[in-house]
Formats: sequence, structure tokens, C-alpha cells
Amino acid sequence: MKKFFINAMAFCAMSAAVLSSCSNENDPKDPTTEENTLSGAITNTVTLDATKEYTLNGTVTVEEGGELVIPAGTVIKCKKGFSNYLIVLQGGKINAEGTAEKPITFTAAETGAKSGYWGGIIINGKAPISGEEAGSTGATEVNNAYAYGGTNAADNSGVLKYVKIEYAGARSSADVEHNGLTLNGVGNGTKIENIYVLESADDAIEFFGGTVNVNGLLAVNPDDDMFDFTQGYAGKLSNCYGIWAEGYSSTEEDPRGIEADGNLDGNGPDHTPQSNFTVENMTIDLRLANNTEEGYYMHEAIKVRRGATATITNALLTGNGACKDIIDVTDKKGNATTETSISLTNANEGTRVEGGVDINSGDETYPSIKIEAGNTGCNADIFGWTGYEI
Repeated sequence: MKKFFINAMAFCAMSAAVLSSCSNENDPKDPTTEENTLSGAITNTVTLDATKEYTLNGTVTVEEGGELVIPAGTVIKCKKGFSNYLIVLQGGKINAEGTAEKPITFTAAETGAKSGYWGGIIINGKAPISGEEAGSTGATEVNNAYAYGGTNAADNSGVLKYVKIEYAGARSSADVEHNGLTLNGVGNGTKIENIYVLESADDAIEFFGGTVNVNGLLAVNPDDDMFDFTQGYAGKLSNCYGIWAEGYSSTEEDPRGIEADGNLDGNGPDHTPQSNFTVENMTIDLRLANNTEEGYYMHEAIKVRRGATATITNALLTGNGACKDIIDVTDKKGNATTETSISLTNANEGTRVEGGVDINSGDETYPSIKIEAGNTGCNADIFGWTGYEI
């Protein structure tokens, strides 16, 4: 994803209401019981009721000191548009702890929705990101007013467990767009497990720095990248499965399985820290028809560049869809470091796009990058709770 920060839509995120209500100004009732509409700023603890269906209408900001508690089984239907999203600010918390039997669902407010219908979920933490000096901060892509980053690697922004995020990724321009789940400088005190991102425009998930670990991620039909890492990310993504389903096509110019940059947009080669992360037990499954036309093939299954160091183990590329390069560690703004280690089994039966190679390493030597037999990738059984048939 490209990052060019602007202040557009800032007014949307600063709305005053915590939750909209039809009640009289003097009515002391809990606003979560009125209209069941989520919008505006949460400054204290707000607990939803799983027996009710909620509508997200506008920007919901969990402010410093605020906490949004979402019980297992809660359904939140999100209105259409770029300004309809949930963001947890630095010092705020989300406690969304679903179960396999009762996941939490964020979805579109109408049937027949497509990717990019609403914004998505953003968490801003205080963990390190790459910058000119230690403790650097960044500005959230969709609203510059919201900072992230800092020095607390163990920062805790709460819990996301057994959460579905469907049809997110709205954009205001080609360079300012949401992902399904955006993790900005999120610390490893935050617990994120068992996440399902369906039909997200741009990336299913993107890590902007931080140290948070994510375990159990199913990404189906993201418009751009399945798993994106940048700006000094230093955590681990485990047990991740990315799928392009039959009939899929991308509107992006270079959709990938993994895209990883050491620094933001390759513009900080001297910044510290550069991304140094781990991915283990990953499957990239191209189930679409074999087609080498633009928009129907994966540009690279794994792209690591711009000073990033990746350690990727037990990776599997499979399916019938076409791909250009299997692994590419080159870029005009800088290659991946030679400490990068990748083990991938290529079981893909699709056509290699003209000019594609197994490993594009440019003029450098990468002794620990291997395409080899024997990898099993991610265990698909762990995603039975999503209802998606793998």
C-alpha cells in the first residue's frame, strides 16, 4: 500500500457523540441501548450487548482511557463509505473476544456488498516504528490527526479474537485507503488471534511497525496484498492462509501474497529500526482460473525489499492461478537484507507469467532463500469457525 498522508476526512473522526441516541437530552439511559448505532468518541468503558445488532455509522474512535467491549457473538453492520470505520487510538483499548462458536462479525450494512464497502478496523499503539530516531511516531493514513508509534514494545491495545471483518477497505483516493485490519505501531501486549478478513479492498492486513504477534489469519480475496509489513515491523505472523477464489480479479497494479518493506515507502533507508519479522506456517492458495492477463495473476508470491529482513518458514504456494515471480527480494529503492531466510514449497500449477523467475535476487546472494519440497503450509482446519470452505 502506498502512503501519502493528508488531512482529508479529519472532521469525520472528531464527531462528538459516543453512540447516537433518540433519547431526550435529560434521559440518563445508557446510549448503547438507544438505536444501537455506534458513532463518535468513546472516552470511558462502553460494553455492547450480543443480543442486539449494531450499526456502525460514522467514525468510531476509542480515545485514550476509553475501552470498547464487544462480547462473543456480536454483529456490527457498517454503513457504506470511507468515513465509516473503527479506530482504537493510543491509550485506548478494544476487548473483542469472540469464540469459535460465537465469533464477532463486522460486515456491510446491506446484502450484496463488495470489497471497499466500508472502512475497516485500525489500532494505533505506542510500540516502535522506523524513523529518524528512537521513539518516532507516524500519522494514520486515513486521518493525520491520529498518531502511532513510540518506545513501548509491550504496549497493550486490548484483544481481538475470533473476529470476522467483511467487505472493508474503502478509499478516498488511490493513495488514501483502508485495509481490512490496520495495525499501526501496535505492541506485543495486544492479543490478536483467529481473524478472518473477507473481500477487503487494498490489503487484508497491514502492519505499520510495532511488535504485535498475530496467530490464525484467513485472508480471502483481498484486492491487493494478503499480508503486508512495513515501517519497522518486528513481530510474528503465524498460521496464515491467503486465498484468491474462483472468479477473483484485482484492480491493483501489483497484488502479492506477502509485501514487506523495511521502512515506509522505501523513503527511510537510514531509519531505525527496519522491519525484521517472522512468518511461519503460511499458505498462498490461488484457486482462480489460470490466466496471465493483468488483474488475474499474482505478481509475486513473496516480495521482500527496501531493507526488510524476513524469516519465513513452512510456506506453501498452491492452486491453479498464474504467478510471475515466486520470490522477489529486489527493488529500485533497496533490496531485502541478505539475512533474509525463506523456505517455500511451490505446488502451484499455474502458468509462469512471461519474464517471471523462481527467485529474483538481483546481483546479490541469498544463501537462506530456498524453494524446496516438504512444506505443508498452514493447517486449514483451524479456520472451520469462519464458515468458509477451504
